[in-house]
Amino acid sequence: MSATKHILAPNTPYATPYYVINGHRPGPVFMVVSGIHGNEPASIRAAQALAGRFRRRELVLAGGRLIIVPLVNQRAYRQKSRGVPDLNRTFPHVSASRAGHPLSAALFRLARQHRPAWYLDLHEANGLSQLNRKRVGQTLLVSQGTSAAAAARRIIIKMNRKVGITAHRFNIKHRERSGTSRMAVQQLLGARAVTVETCWSLDFALRVKYQQQMVSHFLKRAGMIG
Repeated sequence: MSATKHILAPNTPYATPYYVINGHRPGPVFMVVSGIHGNEPASIRAAQALAGRFRRRELVLAGGRLIIVPLVNQRAYRQKSRGVPDLNRTFPHVSASRAGHPLSAALFRLARQHRPAWYLDLHEANGLSQLNRKRVGQTLLVSQGTSAAAAARRIIIKMNRKVGITAHRFNIKHRERSGTSRMAVQQLLGARAVTVETCWSLDFALRVKYQQQMVSHFLKRAGMIG
């Protein structure tokens, strides 16, 4: 297994590190992205921790390639803001369109270069979906009828078995919003794409744990870790 560090959008104000982990044998490409919004720290910490564990070989990738971009929007993170403009509304939504921001353009180029079979976009949201169905905290966002949705349903069952507090359990929401990174890689690159949303009101360490567990479940589903 090899793990190498690279820079997304080098020589620009938006430069940010990402990591490429190659397994022992051929397999799918899996991409994990976090920090598109700068005020969602638990998802960022989870992605950073995951990259660190692979780099230290505490986790081993059995096969395939894993690409982790832990903190996409460095500027928004420093400002502790969602970001202006909202980067997750600037990704291309049809094949002839262009990204509306240099950073979303750079991230989409990276995805297009590697053509991931799986794509997880890690986020956080306000409100628990178990208590209010209009909220998206503690959810997986997928497009209805896709293979990603089928996988998400099975993974939520596994996750919720170990979530003792009912209000903290995860739901699936079917959502399609053009301009998001998930929809861009799903529609234009054919990836199985899922947005993971934990809830801001939960303890920080717990949110990080849930994010890491979700990524692990999907990596196991893809046959990339044991």
